[in-house]
Amino acid sequence: YPFEFHCGDALAADLAGFDFVWASPPCQRYSVAQNAAKNALAHPDLVAPVRAKLKSWGGPFIIENVVGSPLLNPVTVCGLALGLNVKRHRLFESNIFLLGTTCQSHDQDYFVIFGNEVRSRRRGQQSGRKNKIADGRAAMGIDWMTRAELSQAIPPAYSEFLGRQVMRLLRP
Repeated sequence: YPFEFHCGDALAADLAGFDFVWASPPCQRYSVAQNAAKNALAHPDLVAPVRAKLKSWGGPFIIENVVGSPLLNPVTVCGLALGLNVKRHRLFESNIFLLGTTCQSHDQDYFVIFGNEVRSRRRGQQSGRKNKIADGRAAMGIDWMTRAELSQAIPPAYSEFLGRQVMRLLRP
């Protein structure tokens, strides 16, 4: 990775001097799991403030979040389309042109990871058995996270897929 990496609060950060910003506001406000639990309003709504900060900064950015979040004209990325064994749709808003993925048929075996669960989905079945954390790690291409971290993670393949597009635009 040829660039310097910084991790921090995008709302508090001084973005001057950065070439690109990837922001992932907390998704609990918009998550289907939170809405089902009627706990969504207990979480902050940070997409609009993050967007305003990034627009005022003026550089290229991506804002990532879950399906159902208030992103503007987002592209969708699905893990199955990137060769992963996980159905995890994520939305990506940007002020630069990005390509998403086509969504592969879900008529195959795959994993879904949410809350603190890793579940397998078998062809033709709506719910699957609970699986080990190792299954979720392998499905997402992440071998270092706890179950709780994995449930909120973006598979690295998503960042690589979109990051390559951004790098082509940033490099002359």
